[in-house]
Amino acid sequence: MFKLLTSKHWTMIFSLLALLSAAGAAYEVKRIMEINAFNQAILSAKPPMTDTESFEAKFATAYWLARSEKFKEATLLFTNLLEKANPSQKAAIQHNIGNIYFLRGIALNGTNMEVGKETEYLLRQAKTMYQQALRLDNSHWGTKHNLDRLLMVLPGTPTPGVGESDSPGLIMGNIPVGLP
Repeated sequence: MFKLLTSKHWTMIFSLLALLSAAGAAYEVKRIMEINAFNQAILSAKPPMTDTESFEAKFATAYWLARSEKFKEATLLFTNLLEKANPSQKAAIQHNIGNIYFLRGIALNGTNMEVGKETEYLLRQAKTMYQQALRLDNSHWGTKHNLDRLLMVLPGTPTPGVGESDSPGLIMGNIPVGLP
C-alpha cells in the first residue's frame, strides 16, 4: 500500500527545498539592504528610494519639512498620516504638530513680552495638540516638558507649580524639546 520514496526522489525533494531556501535568503538579504538604504536616506534628510509610500517615509518627510521650516507642508503631511497611525504614532504626530505651532508662535511673537492674538491662537493650538498627544501616550516626557513651557507663555493660564514661594514650572528648562 505505502510505497517508499527512492533516494532519487529524496534528492529531488531536498534539492528543491534547498533552492527555495536560497531564494528566500536572497530575498531577505535584498530586503535588509533596502532597509539599510532607507535608514541612511532618512538620517541624511534625503527622500528614500524604497518604501516611499510607507508610514515611516511620510513621517520622516514631514519631520524634515518641519526642520526646514516648511511648516504648512509638514503640518498637512502629518495631519494626513493621522488616519493611518496607531495610538503611539498618533501621539508622536500630535507632538510634532504641537511643536510646529509652538515654534511658529514663538517666532511670530519674537522678544515681545505681550502675546498677540495670532501668537495666542498658535500657542493654544499647540496646547491642544500636546494634550491630545498626552491622552494617547502619557509617558512621553518631551510632550510634558513642552506643554509645561507653553503654559508658562500663554496669557491668562495659571502656570503649574507656581505658588508664592515656588519657582515657575514643573520641569526644568526653557526651550521646547525636539524640533518636529
